[in-house]
Amino acid sequence: MLASSRQAIRHPLHVIFHPFEGFWELKYEHHPKTIRNTALVILALLAITTVLKAQYSGFLVNLNNPNELNSLMEIVYVLVPVVFWCTANWSLTTLMDGEGKFSEIFASTCFALVPLIVIQFPWIWLSQGISLEETSFYHFFNALAAAWSLYLLFVGNMTVHQFTPGKTLLTMFLTVVAMGFMAFLCLLFFSLIQQITSFVYTIYQELVLRG
Repeated sequence: MLASSRQAIRHPLHVIFHPFEGFWELKYEHHPKTIRNTALVILALLAITTVLKAQYSGFLVNLNNPNELNSLMEIVYVLVPVVFWCTANWSLTTLMDGEGKFSEIFASTCFALVPLIVIQFPWIWLSQGISLEETSFYHFFNALAAAWSLYLLFVGNMTVHQFTPGKTLLTMFLTVVAMGFMAFLCLLFFSLIQQITSFVYTIYQELVLRG
């Protein structure tokens, strides 16, 4: 049990510093259940980090209004893109002879997000004591975290699907396009549901008033 816990902590750190070896081990050597559970923990930690960042970052770098902040929406902003990415990537790579399973795509995506936690979490608290001139360090490290995660996402996709670098870049681009299409369909669906609900409510009011 203790060895499994240590592995769950070490492997994400191993992946971010040795991505090619780490993602290879993720796909072929580690137990799928352990990897899945670790990926879920990473995603939960990223959601927590995002909420804390929105609430407690220093006022010089925090553009959020505390009175209007919705923690549930901050969590949604983390979970929905990950689910969309994994679904779109799996759908496309299935047609493009990719070797990755949905669980492997999900795990590699979550592991690629570790730099966002490792770098951004300390800066939540460091940002409370920085001056205006030092905010450039905050933005630099946030950009570094995003670039690092993007690189890991690229390596993870290439390793999980056994694609060439060029095919991986094409797949990632098409995945983003597919995510946009999925978002459009979801907005269309919710808009339709809202209109139907409003229509039914209007008919109900008419019947009640006439009755």
